[in-house]
Amino acid sequence: MTSDEDRIHALPCWNGAIEIAPLAGGLSNTNYLVRDADGPHVVRFGTDYAFHHVFRDREAMTARAAHAAGFGPRVDYAETGILVTQFIGAKTFGGEDVRANAKRIARFVRRFHDDMPRYVSGAGFMFWVFHVIRDYARTLAAGGSRMAGELPGFLDLADEMEAAQASLPVIFGHNDLLPANFLDDGDRLWLIDFEYAGFNTAMFDLAGTASNAGMSNEESIALMTTYFGDRPSAEVRHAFAAMQCASLLREAMWSLVSELHLNAPGVDYVAYTKENLTRLASALDAYRTKYGTKRS
Repeated sequence: MTSDEDRIHALPCWNGAIEIAPLAGGLSNTNYLVRDADGPHVVRFGTDYAFHHVFRDREAMTARAAHAAGFGPRVDYAETGILVTQFIGAKTFGGEDVRANAKRIARFVRRFHDDMPRYVSGAGFMFWVFHVIRDYARTLAAGGSRMAGELPGFLDLADEMEAAQASLPVIFGHNDLLPANFLDDGDRLWLIDFEYAGFNTAMFDLAGTASNAGMSNEESIALMTTYFGDRPSAEVRHAFAAMQCASLLREAMWSLVSELHLNAPGVDYVAYTKENLTRLASALDAYRTKYGTKRS
């Protein structure tokens, strides 16, 4: 029996005997499917990662709030480093599923943004991707990252993309809308994984949803049109294209920081860094072609 399994058996939340199986997925956490007499549950192991601005007490609070608001699974138990939630027997989305359900997702995300501030509690946390990028740069410089020489260019790019942002209301964002964080049980959508959730503008979630799902320009505009209730203005489309670049830059820098600090089983952070830098280069070429801005 592994140490994780020992810890799972010791939890006080089970009803009778349990069965434990590992759950695949996750770039920084370890997850298990656990069945007891009450049914299936997900056990999520994860410590605080200050270098990623991840704090588990805030994640647990947000997960409880998301369930109360009707967006996330029930939280069955939480203690330091462990979160136990209801297992949702649902389809995990891939990029093609997000694209096929774009309008449905846009309406769902809009409700999440609008409703969640009434349910979250405690000190407010703001996720502003440009601050995250700057803080990652400090972490990478201090840690001797293999790509330390690229940091000035990354920071210049972040400044440029921040300057392109449109003025939008502050909402409560998920801030990690990978396709696999959407579940569909056939009747409704669910959201999971609230490590990065916090106050933001809608643009990061919209750009992240589109970029992570590989949406075309036309699909992205349709996503925004449904979300905002009208075709987005030229200013908003410009901000969206810039935020897609910022989102990919943040993901690449997230992976570089993870290279220094994490060692999740089966995860190749170097390959993930390369993948996101390649995607960033493609998005940035499209941005330069459309908006004619100078390279930093």
